[in-house]
Amino acid sequence: MTLKSKRNETLELDASPIQPHAEDTSANHAPSQEEIRRRAYEIYLERADLPGDELDDWLRAERELQKVALFKQGWNRLQQQRHADSEDGN
Repeated sequence: MTLKSKRNETLELDASPIQPHAEDTSANHAPSQEEIRRRAYEIYLERADLPGDELDDWLRAERELQKVALFKQGWNRLQQQRHADSEDGN
C-alpha cells in the first residue's frame, strides 16, 4: 500500500466537512490537547496537506483556541453583570 492510498483511506474515514472546533472550547479552561490537535489538523488541511509546518500549525491552533476562550470568558462576565444589573433594577 502506498503512502498516497493510506492518506486517501484516512481522508475517507473523515469525509465529513471540516468545521472549526473553536466553539468547543469552554470559557473556563484552557483548550484541551484534543481540541488543539483537531484544530491543528484543520489548519494542515487548509494548507493543502503540505508537510513541514506541524509546530506552526499546533501553535496557531493553540493561540486561536486560547483567544476564543478569553473572548467567551469576557462575554460570560458581561452577561452575568447585565443579568445582575437587571435583577437590581438598574
